[in-house]
Amino acid sequence: MVRLSAQLINMSAQKHNPVRDWELDLRGYRIPVIENLGATLDQFDTIDFTDNDIRKLDKFPLLKRLKHILLSNNRIVRISENLEENLPSLETLILTNNSIKELIDIDPLGTVTTLKNLSLLGNPVVTKKNYRYYVIYKIPSLKILDFSRIKQKERETALKMFKKKKGQQQMPAPAENGTKAKTFTPGENLTPVRQIPTGPTKQDVAAIRKAIANAQTLEEIERLNQLLKSGQIPGQEDSQKRQETEKADTRRQLQEEEEEEEEEEEYGNDREENMEDD
Repeated sequence: MVRLSAQLINMSAQKHNPVRDWELDLRGYRIPVIENLGATLDQFDTIDFTDNDIRKLDKFPLLKRLKHILLSNNRIVRISENLEENLPSLETLILTNNSIKELIDIDPLGTVTTLKNLSLLGNPVVTKKNYRYYVIYKIPSLKILDFSRIKQKERETALKMFKKKKGQQQMPAPAENGTKAKTFTPGENLTPVRQIPTGPTKQDVAAIRKAIANAQTLEEIERLNQLLKSGQIPGQEDSQKRQETEKADTRRQLQEEEEEEEEEEEYGNDREENMEDD
């Protein structure tokens, strides 16, 4: 695992994403805890935490600019309360393939009145009875849930289902152990849910047409066909491999530096002990 340090933030890719937002790419570092985001100086519209080991959504400093957080394929079991205080512009939260189990664990998002787009696909909570209606009722600002637009009829049904005539809120069924999920509960036995792919961009379409036009043999055409079926765009294979190599090199460099610091600290402690013995 690699700590989310200021050094890692400065070394990670910073780019304009397909929707022209300024994005910080922290994918695939196996980061266990969100920390030190003050080092971003609030310069990013999007932060991508996909493919890490984060267990709790918390410890954000005040980031007025940040609108989109991508957290697919982590181990999140708990969401901190009062996120809106430090993330006043948050619109998109992608939590696909995490470990959120109970409906009550979603409640902290109810105060994030700017939230418009939420994905909980691949979490055990989606198997709970009336899950979709509960989320719609609890987070009225949402427009899209699990990549599906919320309809007015769904809002009306959710309101009738979870709000009694006297204005008292109907609570969801209690968790099996009577409490919210603990931060370090292992995320096991998840129900696999197929992620919904996005469509190709104009640049992707142009790359596909160019590759087909340049194909000379049946083998090349078959290779292109297999790439497209797997969701890859011709011409991007080398770029993806290069990005993976750069991330691996960065992880290795940070781990080596941490080991060197530990060795220096141990050497300093041994030297002090020897001086005391003398």
